[in-house]
This record gives sequence, structure tokens and C-alpha cells, in this order.
Amino acid sequence: MVERETLKVNEQGRLEIGGCDCVDLAKQYSTPLYVLDEAYIRSVCRGYTAVLNTYGDALICYASKAFSTKAIYEICASENLGADVVSAGELYTALSANMPADKMIFHGNNKSPFELELAVKNGVHAVVIDSEYEVELLNEIARENGVVQNVMVRVNPGIDAHTHKFIQTTRVDSKFGFSIADGTALEIIKIITQKTNLHFVGPHCHIGSQIFSLEPFRLAVDKMTDFIVALNKEGVEVEELNLGGGYGVRYTDADAPLKPVEYVSAIIERLKECIAQKGIKKPRLILEPGRSIVAEAGITLYSVGAIKEIKGIKKYVSVDGGMFEAPRYALYGAEYDCILANRANEKPVETVTISGKCCESGDMVACDVKIPVAKSGDIVAVLSTGAYHYSMASNYNRNLVPPVVLVNEGKSDYIVKPQTYDDIMSRDQLPIWLKK
Repeated sequence: MVERETLKVNEQGRLEIGGCDCVDLAKQYSTPLYVLDEAYIRSVCRGYTAVLNTYGDALICYASKAFSTKAIYEICASENLGADVVSAGELYTALSANMPADKMIFHGNNKSPFELELAVKNGVHAVVIDSEYEVELLNEIARENGVVQNVMVRVNPGIDAHTHKFIQTTRVDSKFGFSIADGTALEIIKIITQKTNLHFVGPHCHIGSQIFSLEPFRLAVDKMTDFIVALNKEGVEVEELNLGGGYGVRYTDADAPLKPVEYVSAIIERLKECIAQKGIKKPRLILEPGRSIVAEAGITLYSVGAIKEIKGIKKYVSVDGGMFEAPRYALYGAEYDCILANRANEKPVETVTISGKCCESGDMVACDVKIPVAKSGDIVAVLSTGAYHYSMASNYNRNLVPPVVLVNEGKSDYIVKPQTYDDIMSRDQLPIWLKK
């Protein structure tokens, strides 16, 4: 574990986050429990905005899909960030949390008419066009509402960022975006510029997620500024350039990500070079980090239950959670570091698999992790779970989605209240022929 001021082993030898003892948190709120470190979230947001000031006209839009709640939007808005939303639910939540609509970008490869109308009526800054289908649809919705809607176009610059195939988004075969190489990106933008109720502001790309190298981002800047040159030759003005996100974070000690601001600094440096070399108008720069803001801010606490050792093969340490609130292992074999929060100062001496309680053989929380000899009742902390855990959680096996607690300077409180079994059943209904 890489310690920081707000995530460390305290004098009692227990894990502490945001000034709160994790054993105390487990007792107070029960387990499994998501915990988020507010100070860390704010420090990353401030780092991003500080480095963007070296460019000028720019905006960070928090990528909501990583973790979407009213509290995270309140925090981001207070740190002068906007939001990238990809559904009516994310948009509705952001609006309810006082996130300014004119700082929102609305994404999605298959937005419904209802979602587009919600975006238009609430005045989102831009809708990102990701299909021919929505050009006519959005133009008509904007006309009916008497507005000219800003739009961006998601383009595919054809960069392989060497991430897991499920989180690569700019391969030739992708459900996202229009290819620059085959001319479809230019073609769709020219169509948009002829629409009376759509205003093209610029291109968007997102080259993938969990990228550790700077070179893919530099290459993205090269490709996208070349595309701006091509648009300018066609008489299309570009006001904004949205380069998405995808910056890597630390899940295990084997990961070696750069600091978030290093990614942005490299992007700004290359963009300034390209602007000067290619003679293009300086666009407003928009970036969309999500994972890098919340992933390392979060931990999940579990209680150890059954322990099963298969001699000579593997030792399973079972916890009271699983794939219903920690889905990333089941999705793409994600790896994590774990520690025993109640004995965080003890040396890890055995390799175990942290298994979940779901009725699935693949229900693992973390595989082949090294911890002290675990006992039933220990508190396991899985690190870097702030992104794509709560947002992907489900009620599989009718398990309850855990609550989320925000911690800061020794204070803690719910930002997502605990579910109940009545909550799970609240939408169940018997058809009339089954009623007795």
C-alpha cells in the first residue's frame, strides 16, 4: 500500500482513511462498506484545474460513469469542474446536485429521444453525436424547443492504447465514434453544419482507459489537430477540442501510474506545439477524467467469514461481499491490493484469494493477494475501489448494495444510505392471476 496523509496505518496499527479508523467505521456502519476520502478527491480536482490554468480556456468534466451520486457532483461543482454524463439518470442526478448544465457534456452511443430532450431542455453545454441516427433526431428536438444545440462529434483516431480489449475505445472495430481514417467523421460533421438547429463546436475522442504511458495521449493530440486542419480546409471552424480521459491509477503496487497532472501537462505541452506548428486557432480544451479522481479515493471494507484451504492448491478467505458490489474481477480480471484493516501493521505472510458470497464460481474480490494469516472476524480493506464499484453494483442473489460513506478530517457520514430488503422488493408485483 502506498500511504498518504489521508490513507495510512495509525498508531494503533489499524488502517485509517480521512482521519477515521477503518475498524471503527466497520463497527459503526457495518460491512460491506464503501468509503470515500473527500480530501483526496478535492486534491486531484485542484491539481487538474491548476495545471489547466497554464493552457487558458479549458474545462475538466468529471466522467460520471466512474461514480455518480449527488455528493460527488456537489464536490466537483464546488471545485469548478463540470460533468460528463451518459444517461438521463446521471444527468438528472447532476442537475439535482446543482451542477451547472452549461458545464455538462452529454455522451452515449444510443441516446433515446427522452434523454436528448432532457439534455436540450436543461441547456447542457454540448451533446456528443455518436451516430447518424441522432443527427436528425437531435436537430428536430432542438427545433421543437426553439434552441440551437451545441454538438460535438465523437471521432475514432485509430490509436491502440494497449489496455484490456473491453476498455479500448478507438480500435477500428468499436461501437463508439466515427473513423477519421475512412472519412466518415468528416462526412458526418459536414452534414451537421447544414442543420439549422445544431451548432458544431468541435471533435471529441477518448482513446481508452487505465493508460499508463504519455505517448498515446500525445499521439491523440497529433491526430486530432491534424483532423482540425482537415476540417478548417473544408471551411469548418473548431471552437473546442475534447480529448476525453483514461489516465491510469494504482490498483496494486505493481502499477506505476503517473500523477494525474503529469498526463494533463503532457497533453497541454503537445497541444501548444501542434497549434503553433499547424497554424490552427487555439481551441477551448476539455478533458474528462473520472477514474483518476475517485478510484484511489475509495476503499471497500469487508468482514471475514469462512476460511477454506485446499491443501497444496489455494486458500480461500471469504468475505461478506462479492461480485454484486465488486464486479470488476468478474468483468475483466481486475487486480487489487488488500490489507487487514484491524492488523494493518502486521507483515503479510501468506497468499490467498479473497472470495465473495455469491453463488458463482467466478465470484472473487481479489485473487492471489498477500496478507497476514486471516481469522474469521478480521476486517479486510480492498484498496482503490472508488471507481466502477458502486456505479456497477447490483442486487445479484438479492444481496443489498452497500452504503457509501464519505470521510474527511475524522468525520464520516452517508452519501448513499443503506439499502433494505424492502427496497429490493419495492418494485416487485404479482400479476392478477397469481394473487390469492
